[in-house]
Amino acid sequence: MHKIDFFNTHIDPSAFEKVKEVLHSTLLSEGKIVADLERALTKQCGIINPVALNSGTSALHLALITIGIGKGDEVILPAQTFIASGLAILMTGATPVFADIQYDTGNIDPTDVLKKISIRTKAIMPVHWGGYPCDMDELQIIATDHNLLIIEDAAHAIGATYKGRSIGSIGDITCFSFQAIKHLTTGDGGALACKHLEHYEKAMTLRWFGIDRKNSLIGPLGEREYDLSELGYKYHLNNYAAALGLANLKSLMNNLDRRRKIAAFYNSELRNIAGLTPFEYDKERESAYWLYGLNVEKREQLILKLKDAGIPASVVHMGIHKNSVFTDRSKRFLPVQSSFDQTQVHIPVHNDLSDEQISYIAKSIKAGW
Repeated sequence: MHKIDFFNTHIDPSAFEKVKEVLHSTLLSEGKIVADLERALTKQCGIINPVALNSGTSALHLALITIGIGKGDEVILPAQTFIASGLAILMTGATPVFADIQYDTGNIDPTDVLKKISIRTKAIMPVHWGGYPCDMDELQIIATDHNLLIIEDAAHAIGATYKGRSIGSIGDITCFSFQAIKHLTTGDGGALACKHLEHYEKAMTLRWFGIDRKNSLIGPLGEREYDLSELGYKYHLNNYAAALGLANLKSLMNNLDRRRKIAAFYNSELRNIAGLTPFEYDKERESAYWLYGLNVEKREQLILKLKDAGIPASVVHMGIHKNSVFTDRSKRFLPVQSSFDQTQVHIPVHNDLSDEQISYIAKSIKAGW
């Protein structure tokens, strides 16, 4: 049996030729192939008005800037996320306010979001933990009632659906990551999905220094003519990264299907085991399964036992709210997050795993720890 990896980096075989074509062209920066990738993201993944970017963190920051988040504002998010989610808020001068999570999913708890709203709150940033969609209907009601915008952190969730709707078509802006070990990789990269046309047009301009490339003229001296009125960024994706992404899109849906079959096998095999509970999955939501999570008693014993068996198992991101970079206001006690931090663990779930390997993983867990 081959070595079992916790994550995998999937490269479609067609990528080698597609990237080579871009390199031979020497047209390496943002161009037609980036636009081709954006169209493909809409066609294949249901992502509305995509804006391709150079990282998922750039996507988070640009999303916040695009909707006008700045100094004095507050954005509510879960602590169960990678620290980039909170740092992107700090980068705007705003304050991250952490809400508690649901123990059975790792996702933000709408009832606690309600408790954290203040007169300074401008947006909610739900994180689809492990690729499993949050309670979007409940969050949308809260947002509408309190005149807030929703920025979805969907770094784990490309291809996921919520009640038949694609993640990337629900919130005001949705942020994706195409980092090396994500379902779809461009080497490093990301994208925004913009539900509203005004957000799309603004993000398209801000991603390249704030210059409107489509409508700014080239003057008689050969220089583009523009007069910036606000700060812009160098966040655009480039052609050779986009070429890799386009090639990898060919196998994305098959890879997601394989992950879902592996998760279904785990769901069947890992039920009714004392001291272990798989995360909850609602039939109205289709997870992208970037992670497969369990809450486990005596977690360290299980991790060490699996390691001895050649199986990687790992905590993935403890609550970020305790980091000193965040203000004292954000360090208030989150009781469910605290419990989750004591029990959450994840096991391999990716398309490179064989049936033999997943059977071995399940059998090793069922043997006890």
